[in-house]
Amino acid sequence: MNRNTKIFFWSLSAALGGFLFGFDTAVISGVEKHLQSLWNLSAVEHGFTVSIALIGTVVGALVGGIPADTLGRRKTLLIIAVIYLLASLGTALANTWGFFLIFRFLGGVGVGVSSIVAPLYITEISPASKRGRLVAMFQFNIVFGILIAYLSNYLLSGIDPDVSWRWMLGVQAFPSALFIITALVIPESPRWLILKKNDLEGARQTLEIIDPDEAEKTISSVLNASQTNKSAGFATVFSKAYRKPLILAFLFAFFNQVSGINAIIYYAPRIFELAGLGKESALLSSAGIGLVNLLSTFIGLALIDKYGRKTLMIAGSVGLIVALALVTRAFYIHQAGMLVPIYLFIFIAFFAFSQGAVIWVFIAEIFPNEVRAYGQTVGSSTHWIMAALISFSFPMITEMFGGAAAFGFFTVMMICQLIFAWKFMPETRGRALEDMDRVIISH
Repeated sequence: MNRNTKIFFWSLSAALGGFLFGFDTAVISGVEKHLQSLWNLSAVEHGFTVSIALIGTVVGALVGGIPADTLGRRKTLLIIAVIYLLASLGTALANTWGFFLIFRFLGGVGVGVSSIVAPLYITEISPASKRGRLVAMFQFNIVFGILIAYLSNYLLSGIDPDVSWRWMLGVQAFPSALFIITALVIPESPRWLILKKNDLEGARQTLEIIDPDEAEKTISSVLNASQTNKSAGFATVFSKAYRKPLILAFLFAFFNQVSGINAIIYYAPRIFELAGLGKESALLSSAGIGLVNLLSTFIGLALIDKYGRKTLMIAGSVGLIVALALVTRAFYIHQAGMLVPIYLFIFIAFFAFSQGAVIWVFIAEIFPNEVRAYGQTVGSSTHWIMAALISFSFPMITEMFGGAAAFGFFTVMMICQLIFAWKFMPETRGRALEDMDRVIISH
């Protein structure tokens, strides 16, 4: 393989964590009703069964930086792959509700850890000129995994219901096994090798593939930047020296979720029925959201290194404000109908090529090498905690105050995001990771 092919293969291998992330998140939609009747679950037990993976995701996001920093990026990716394999087989073979919950929670942990380590690894093995689109492959694979889960559920739904749910969950074992194989053959992050193992030769071999002209300069930059931070731990990321990237990561992840994206993804049929559509039309419109999400994520992947993170965020924020304002108005004047799906398709399109494509790239690249794993932990855990809060509260808010109130709140938050992107967000396109300190400080 030539140099570009090797880098693409390494990035794609790590991005398999994103595919399994998306698949694991969405596959439950095809089995949740059958599980409720199979184990005679109450409404509370049913809700817990569906949401326990999200609890595991928060846990995984909170602890994922530890193995990434101590064991290395590659070994942690291998652990994630094994977790996905065990979770898929465990849930598929479960004969009791408790057994199912354990492995569904384990799958959620895998999602949380992969949301930290996969973007982190791709960031550290990518040349600066291609880093945006390579890291954005992680988000593209998440969306692709969601679509494949829906398609897989549909194709398997025609067989015996007592068997189909096991196959829907168990089929994830095949991409999990592929993830294990690829994780065994990719190299370790050269920056981790320098910082944690002082393995300059091992790092040099990989860096000369990534960018032979910059290999020695990168080694010197990593060594110089790490001289005063050799004992960096999780607490270090909260010190004054890293306050600015920490605030940027927190706000970026916060705005990602108060856009309403997960409320729309999780509750699309409910929103469309609230707008006055029939059940079948609501389900069809929900499938349309998945397709628009995939196509627009691909657009974001193509644009992120050409126009930059900041430009995409500003353009995306404007589009999100307009789309959300139109949804708010439609609910407020009680003239929703077919307009709401159209407005939400517009919302998804703008979100996918801006926030969706940029989040994992931006958070992974703004922290210095010595605290990057822990900085990614802060950003990812903020993302998942906010996802849980928004997903939990959205049905209650719409029931108590109506759709206009919920989408009005999301609109105001996106106005705040526009101000954040315009005034406070630095442009990181094409900059070496070791130069990010100067980029962040000078902004």
